[in-house]
Parts: sequence; structure tokens; C-alpha cells
Amino acid sequence: MHIELSKDKLYFSIGELADAFGVNASLIRFWDKEFDILKPKKNAKGNRMFTQEDVKNLQLIYHLVKERGFTLEGAKTHLKEGQKKTLDKFEIIAKLETIKMQLQQIKEEM
Repeated sequence: MHIELSKDKLYFSIGELADAFGVNASLIRFWDKEFDILKPKKNAKGNRMFTQEDVKNLQLIYHLVKERGFTLEGAKTHLKEGQKKTLDKFEIIAKLETIKMQLQQIKEEM
């Protein structure tokens, strides 16, 4: 899974994240309540504004729950027990996917 979001942007709305992940905003809202590692700021209207760190954590949650089939409790336990190890693996996978896309683009240009 590769999420296309601007690296220069400081905050993302729940709608932007829902579109990027291909899920309903209600799922992002639910995950926000369920997972302590998500800490979005709230603006004056009470809307959640997610940071780059929140986006990384959402990608990790999405990976565990949607791609690897973890239950919510299983994902929570996994994150608590091996958060650093899991995050490192996930970041390596994300970098490799980016490299793969770049190589495919180069191949298509030849």
C-alpha cells in the first residue's frame, strides 16, 4: 500500500486521509478512538487535524488490520509489544515499494 500525501504539508484532514487510504472517514475516527498512538490535533471547530507522524501510524494500523488481518486487540498488542520493530519493518517495506514504483517508471520510459 502506498499513500500519496504531500511530505511538505503539516496537517491533514480526516477527509484527505480517508481518500488516501480508500476508507470511510468514520473508520479513521474509530481508529483514532481505539489506538493511543494516534494523537491528532483539533482545530477551533473540533475537526481532527492529523500530523505526518499520525499518517505513519495510520499506515501501520491499516497494514496490520486490513492487509495482515489482525483484530483490533491483536493490532494493539502487536503495537505495544513491538512498535519499534514493526515500524522499522513497515518503513523498509514502504521504501522498497517506492523504489519498485520508480524502477517501473524507468522501465516504462525505455
